[in-house]
Amino acid sequence: MTRTLRDGFLAAAERFPQREALTVGEHRLTYDQLSTLARRVAATLDAHAPSGEGKLTAVFGHRHPSTFGGVLGALLRGHGYVPLNPAFPIDRTRVMLQRSRCDCVVVDPTAVEQIDGLLEDAERDLVLLLPDAEDVSAHAARHPRHTFLGAGDLASADACRLGDASPDDVAYLLFTSGSTGRPKGVMVAHRNVNAFVDYMVERYSVTEEDRFSNTFDLTFDLSVFDMFCAWERGACLSVPTAAQKMFPGKYVKKEALTVWFSVPSTGVLMSRLKMLKADSYPSLRWALFCGEALPADIMERFALASPNAVCENLYGPTELTIACTYYRWDPERSPAECHLGVVPIGEPYPGMEVRVADERQAEVPRGEPGELLMTGPQMTPGYWEDPEKTATAFVVPPGETRTFYRTGDRVRWPEGGPIVYLGRVDNQIKIQGYRVELGEIEAVLRDVSGAEVGIAVGWPATASGADGVVGFVNAPDGDAAAILAAARERLPGYMQPSAVHLVDRFPLNANGKVDRKALLERLKGAES
Repeated sequence: MTRTLRDGFLAAAERFPQREALTVGEHRLTYDQLSTLARRVAATLDAHAPSGEGKLTAVFGHRHPSTFGGVLGALLRGHGYVPLNPAFPIDRTRVMLQRSRCDCVVVDPTAVEQIDGLLEDAERDLVLLLPDAEDVSAHAARHPRHTFLGAGDLASADACRLGDASPDDVAYLLFTSGSTGRPKGVMVAHRNVNAFVDYMVERYSVTEEDRFSNTFDLTFDLSVFDMFCAWERGACLSVPTAAQKMFPGKYVKKEALTVWFSVPSTGVLMSRLKMLKADSYPSLRWALFCGEALPADIMERFALASPNAVCENLYGPTELTIACTYYRWDPERSPAECHLGVVPIGEPYPGMEVRVADERQAEVPRGEPGELLMTGPQMTPGYWEDPEKTATAFVVPPGETRTFYRTGDRVRWPEGGPIVYLGRVDNQIKIQGYRVELGEIEAVLRDVSGAEVGIAVGWPATASGADGVVGFVNAPDGDAAAILAAARERLPGYMQPSAVHLVDRFPLNANGKVDRKALLERLKGAES
């Protein structure tokens, strides 16, 4: 198989040139228009890229047609795309760009104001394409090392020549939270994501008549489902504005969506806002959730609100390409299969194999709890330029010859029943669907406070993980407000602590380690 991620879009653009491919706020692009934009981006970058360029192109933007044109333009070049989020702290974004070693960056209007910060102490001479900017001379004057291209520099779509790409090449590189305070890059190959897309479009019988939600940022791998499962079959990707995202129920109705996909936290928001009344969303054929533990009551309410939809809970870390197990909700059977009010994660996708293991990675008896290990066509090659982390997470268990990925999730798989999620093995949690290594926040707390120990805990706890983070540092004479402010400058919004507490000494457990449960009890006590 030589197919790559761009091929489904290209085929759809040939078959359905005048169908809507993308709506972003008030912008509406047909397949022909989106294809033209992507080809112009690709041809322009190819004409100006430095010799010896690698095979990754960065896309710096958020919810704008040029963001998606940049993603497709990168793929048309034969490159993988590296999404950069203008909502993240610029220092973090700059590190991601430098580590990816991209030479070309597509910048949409939402990110233009951050160009100066992005280029601070740049290690490479970059080509920056601003497809919507009429005049880039001011940027060029401030940063003469770099090449700036604007709308007037865009090449003709006819000048686009598809770059070479193989199934083993990187389709996209996503930087996720890292336990050392340094984001880690997950390489996802074309063969990994195509295995996922091929199964999804068949399972959900996607057609050109479908309209997909897009509730995720490009830096969240679940966005890949939205884009490429829609574009594989000529369907439309509907991207809400920030204001429209605050009222997702209205957006479902306005766009007559047929495929809904979100983190459970969005379902919780809709429930709080009374948006899950019975029969609210008759247009939906599928209602899908992924990214964090799914409360059963939210699934029940969403099912009632979407009378014509089949509801499923998907599970999968980035390293196993978006989702690798699924569970179909059945109002009669499912409540009894839930564990502590959380919907099961179900069974593996075709070709994906499960091993539930103990701390030595030896397989446990069926039905016993253990860490979930998986392998198969969706397992990614590992971490970008980090063989040590790759070797730790991608292992050959005892009695096996194949490599499995250690998810760090505790599960139980009873005979004849679905896989049940029990929680995290380590200190990784989910906040608003984002995977967060508490160790990364702790590294920042130590750095900004000068304290020897910084601890972060998910608080307040929810069935889906946590609503936020609270920090503790052993700096009794420090300035909590200043530490909190400094930490927030270094972290994306979903990772920022809501409070920092100063402590003289930490409670310890029997092993001499900081007792995180005791800290959580302290927070509970302060609340009561």
